[in-house]
Amino acid sequence: MNAPTPTAARSTASATVTKAVIPAAGLGTRFLPATKATPKEMLPVVDRPAIQYVVEEASSAGLDDVLLVTARGKRAVEDHFDSDTALEHALAAKGDTERLAAVRGVTGLARIHHVRQGAPLGLGHAVLCARDHVGDEPFAVLLGDDLIGPGETLLTDMLRVRARHGGSVVALMEVEPDRTHLYGCAAVKPVEYIGAGDGTLVRVSDLVEKPARDVAPSGYAVIGRYVLDPAVFDVLAATPPGHGGEIQLTDALRELAASEDHPVHGVVFSGRRYDTGDRASYLRTVVELACERPDLGSDFRRWLTDFVRSGRVAAHG
Repeated sequence: MNAPTPTAARSTASATVTKAVIPAAGLGTRFLPATKATPKEMLPVVDRPAIQYVVEEASSAGLDDVLLVTARGKRAVEDHFDSDTALEHALAAKGDTERLAAVRGVTGLARIHHVRQGAPLGLGHAVLCARDHVGDEPFAVLLGDDLIGPGETLLTDMLRVRARHGGSVVALMEVEPDRTHLYGCAAVKPVEYIGAGDGTLVRVSDLVEKPARDVAPSGYAVIGRYVLDPAVFDVLAATPPGHGGEIQLTDALRELAASEDHPVHGVVFSGRRYDTGDRASYLRTVVELACERPDLGSDFRRWLTDFVRSGRVAAHG
């Protein structure tokens, strides 16, 4: 398979990133039976569905064009970002200006588009489904299972790296050796430019999807934020199914990283990241973000402290 030519890589290096792709086609089996009729992306984190946090992050980074890659049974995700005239009229009639503003704010976050992934063929395939919408432009990919903490600048930092260096950019976090099998892991080498925000910039030389501990190239795990050059589409189109019988985005990025003509950089992130993809992490996310809310935090923290001190936690453990 031929890597992108230097000319192709240079032609998009200076293009401004304006589009975000959010894959939202997963079945959410780890949350059954809650996700039997409710998309996992719509599970609430305090009073907003998880996917809204991700769209808000994209919008805050200046990405005003968002494509949701959905599937059958995900109509609620699409409806959430659409206007609801009847609901707005009802809230206005009651004088509930606070909730009316919240509902309208969701609609105004970005220009939301949808495309369906016809079969669950992996993250790489979901990204490939965005090709017609993205075209020949660089774009961001944000996974809905990963929430980045409020106030973190990870995505903005990655966009700056893309603007300076071209190519593609992945977000990395250091994980314990016994957790490398849960992620794509990167072999890296430092580069001269250090300090994308609070992160460290590295050059990615290899990527392996969910490696065993003894063959992981490093402890740097790829987390759910990417800024991708459109050259990735040609590679994905020719990428055979890999780990788990799915088309892996990691495999396509690995091929690009092997070419000097198309750099893949990594921003090593040490800030707050919440994994809402499993039940225990989801619950911790809800508790932590609720504790930080100015309208809920004080009373909730007081209750939580009393609950822990009461011994009822130990009694149920």
